[in-house]
Amino acid sequence: MAQRFGGKYSPDGRDKGAEKDPASGHSTSSANSYRSAKVDPVGMRANLMALPAGLVALMSVFSDAAGLAFGLLAAATWAGSAYLLRDGLRAEAAYDDRKVARRPALPRKILAALLCGVGAVFAAWRQDPGALSALIYAAATAGLHLAAFGLDPLRDKGAEGIDDFQRDRVARVVDEAETYLAAMTDAALRARDRQVEQRVEAFQEVARDLFRTVEEDPRDLTGARRYLTVYLMGARDATIKFADIYTRSGDTKSREDYLTLLRDLEENFAARTRKMLLEDRTDLTVEIDVLRDRLQREGVHLDTR
Repeated sequence: MAQRFGGKYSPDGRDKGAEKDPASGHSTSSANSYRSAKVDPVGMRANLMALPAGLVALMSVFSDAAGLAFGLLAAATWAGSAYLLRDGLRAEAAYDDRKVARRPALPRKILAALLCGVGAVFAAWRQDPGALSALIYAAATAGLHLAAFGLDPLRDKGAEGIDDFQRDRVARVVDEAETYLAAMTDAALRARDRQVEQRVEAFQEVARDLFRTVEEDPRDLTGARRYLTVYLMGARDATIKFADIYTRSGDTKSREDYLTLLRDLEENFAARTRKMLLEDRTDLTVEIDVLRDRLQREGVHLDTR
């Protein structure tokens, strides 16, 4: 979807989203926008995988009954493969984006390769009803698919030493929090205001920093639960209510109040993240001091130079 930028050189002659950074004096709107910008992991190669399904379906229309049946089966299978591939690429990107992550429960990219091979069987059988040639085409198609797009993540990442129960507990809370952020995005888009969208994106980045901190140390969940549930639920409800009012009346007072709310939320979430990181460093310092004392009692002298 095209988005109106609204910057310094836009027709209104002012940067609607600009805010001054107290440290540098520079505008922070562009920085926040670029910071939250992400490339869609589904690129042109993945999108082109839907093309063979359409082509074989079109060509099958001019075949006999058996050719039509096998052609439509091939088209449906390839379409399913393309859909699974898109989901698999997005799941892999989410896995790579996190320092602590579980492997995808469903290996979508591998299943997409298998479906691609099955579709090749149907397509080959439509032209040449022979088992050997169909299997050769299937193996080649699945192998090329795996070579082009790779495998799914097959192991958990950064989960060493973390209790499975605590990790699952954090995962459930974070997944629920992500649904609140997604609802905020949908509501902000309805307002059709670029500055509001940028502020929502900036807040979401700060909120996700808190998510990652909790994922890395599930012990932080107790202190952060209120932020991940109550505060995000309130932010979602406020965004939906603002979008309803602003789309009907364009009330500038409601807009200003909502942007102020987002700034307050962003500051509070950032402060909570900093506090948890500071507590983690304090715990590490205490553990190091205790270990040093124990080593010295046992006669091991450390060179502290």
